[in-house]
Amino acid sequence: MRLRHIEVFNAVMLTGSVSAAARLMNVTQPAVSRILAHAELQLGFALFQRVKGRLVPTQEAQTLYPQVQQLFAQLDEVQRLAASLKNPQRCDELRILTVFALSVELLPRALRAFRAQYPGVAVTIDALHSPQIVAALLRQEADLGFVFTAAAHPSLVQEHLADAHMLCVAPRGMLPPALVAGGRIGLSDLAQQPLVRLAASDPIGTLVNHACREAEVSLQAPYTVQTYHAALALAHHGQACALVDACTAASAERDKVDVLAVQPPIAVPVQALRPANRPASLLAEAMLRCMRAVVVQALAE
Repeated sequence: MRLRHIEVFNAVMLTGSVSAAARLMNVTQPAVSRILAHAELQLGFALFQRVKGRLVPTQEAQTLYPQVQQLFAQLDEVQRLAASLKNPQRCDELRILTVFALSVELLPRALRAFRAQYPGVAVTIDALHSPQIVAALLRQEADLGFVFTAAAHPSLVQEHLADAHMLCVAPRGMLPPALVAGGRIGLSDLAQQPLVRLAASDPIGTLVNHACREAEVSLQAPYTVQTYHAALALAHHGQACALVDACTAASAERDKVDVLAVQPPIAVPVQALRPANRPASLLAEAMLRCMRAVVVQALAE
């Protein structure tokens, strides 16, 4: 298939009709029909069948489409990288990537302090998983990234902001009153409680799994989630205890949950990342200072 064939195929898959695909691509409907027919001729099989006036993708089209989606995602990445190379350090723009746990409570606080210093700066924020943040920074798509326990990379500068710790967020009434009054809970105490587990691929999930192996404790986890605030939400709704970092626990609704320190302590380093092949801009340095101050203050609280 030629690139034009792929563009038309993608447009028809997205919109569900030749006419809508033509509007999306800003071309005529006969042009789309002609290109689609030529693509099917070259391929040797049909991509769509007309059923009751609607275009229905064939099995072959459905098999092809995931690869086409990947291709367009890669093209988008090429365009973003080209744009960042053309103008990598705009003086009026700051691009920030962050893990979800830092995006809800702490990053907004840091941005308030940053905005007081630089009110005219346009700030773009994306909340992603740590591997996505590392990959985007390597492509120079952002100025700063905020993550937990990032792996060192020669093309990234890593700066330690503070050490958070894991906390247990438990629905009110789920834990024995004596434990709640003490403000601390051991991993062994959690063995008999329903728990929200973070995916093993997550850095914090990896830390918790390691601590459990060291303590020879097996936790019951009826729920596995991808984000820290999804775990917190389940605790808010009384479903299970959640082991989350202190930054996430800052958003806990204390009238619904009890928050206890985990013993032995499980440290969660909060890290800032930036591309190593260019110096940090004035804006990035200012944002870094604001974020460090907010993280340190939140953990002290």
